Amino acid sequence: MVSDLFERLGRELGIRALIDTFYDFMNELPEAVAIRKLHPDDLSESREKLYEFLTGWSGGPPLYTEKYGHPRLRMRHMPFPIGVAERDQWLLCMEKAFEKCQVDPEVQDFLRERFFQIADFMRNKEEPAVNG
Repeated sequence: MVSDLFERLGRELGIRALIDTFYDFMNELPEAVAIRKLHPDDLSESREKLYEFLTGWSGGPPLYTEKYGHPRLRMRHMPFPIGVAERDQWLLCMEKAFEKCQVDPEVQDFLRERFFQIADFMRNKEEPAVNG
């Protein structure tokens, strides 16, 4: 487990850079079109909410919970059809943001695992079974 995650992400400035880079990739990558379509045209509020959430989640000031209360992530994401493609596109944008922001490899490994678990839990779209 990564200790001092908030510090290792660069505190507020590092988290802001990571989130802004993440949304820049979501806006630019053709491979992220499905996840981008689930967001409003103006990404300002999305950027701010994810920044506030990640700041508190990583051990920094609880900005999100002070404003909105408990994150209730699954409930808040239920209105949006999220399947494997959307999960993977979200994770791709975050992976690219890790690289561009030069997030410490140990921190990347930790976040990659946690973000996959969270993103997979957000899935709510019926998808056909794959026959192998």
